[in-house]
Amino acid sequence: MPDRDVLIKLLDLARWAPSGDNTQPWRFEIAGEGHIVVHGHDTRDSVVYDIDGRPSQIAHGALLETLRIAASGFGCTTSWSLRPGCTDSLPVYDVVVEPRAGLAADPLLPFVETRVVQRRPMRTTALTDAQRAALAAAPGPRYELRFFESAGERWSIAKLLWANARVRLTCPEAFEVHRAIIEWGVRYSKDRIPEQAVGVDPLTARLMRWAMQSWSRVDFMNRYLFGTIAPRVQLDLLPAMACAAHLALVADRPPVGIVDHVDAGCAMQRVWLTASALGLHLQPEMTPVIFNWYARAARSISTAPGLDDQVGELSRSIAALLGERASGSLVFMGRVGVSARPGSRSTRKDLTELMIS
Repeated sequence: MPDRDVLIKLLDLARWAPSGDNTQPWRFEIAGEGHIVVHGHDTRDSVVYDIDGRPSQIAHGALLETLRIAASGFGCTTSWSLRPGCTDSLPVYDVVVEPRAGLAADPLLPFVETRVVQRRPMRTTALTDAQRAALAAAPGPRYELRFFESAGERWSIAKLLWANARVRLTCPEAFEVHRAIIEWGVRYSKDRIPEQAVGVDPLTARLMRWAMQSWSRVDFMNRYLFGTIAPRVQLDLLPAMACAAHLALVADRPPVGIVDHVDAGCAMQRVWLTASALGLHLQPEMTPVIFNWYARAARSISTAPGLDDQVGELSRSIAALLGERASGSLVFMGRVGVSARPGSRSTRKDLTELMIS
């Protein structure tokens, strides 16, 4: 069985799995030869976007899939199970790592650490048939990957993201989240999003940094100074049009419970790494998915008047794009395209900070 040194190397690669706003909702324990314990957590109590911990569970899935891919580089397979008796908010995953003779390294392995988020506009160069086929096959048989590629389809998504961003930027419950996730004045961040990777110009970044000192400043700018316009144009409208395609990952049935969301995270990570292997960059578009979950569950997202109605309208727009059945099984959205490699990115906490002795 793989010893501790091998398991440490696997975890050092796996920690590069994506998570919402670079929260890294996991800690690691080596319980013995061939046995890794992943102690997951979620942010549902403090982050309005983490409804029932689902986005965090999707991140856990991405981590577990990355562990599988990393292990293949050492001729090993992995299998994971949810520990009986653990809670959904503090899930514990037991991962068994076993050698398998003749196992080849997964072709996605070289892209685990180089995969990045591209929030800025990309080229509109169309996907090739080969790229489209590889992406469609990546998530596995339980999922369908839908493509929105034409100018008209990208405009439909752009309008959806424009309306979505208005909710995101005027929701008081989201303010503390937005204030906490950006590390200002840096190119790289170990546990947040660095300012230079946000995707806005320097002037807009300075205004955002000033406004985010308090909700009253944000609210004043939104009400009287059209404060949502510049970030919505730069972060949503222009990037939505400047890409090759938008992707919607749809499960074969509506996800129910933590295991389904973890499985969706595994599928998402395969799509993202496949995009990297094809020379494409990807930006997640998860807030429309999250708002759709709120609306379909008839859950209120905010005490602010009118925001729940706007979330309901977003959900109806998603159903119009995908169809009612597919909108209930939607687990991920994103955009892909060709671009220069981003010069700024989120990194990760050192492995020593993520280990439980």
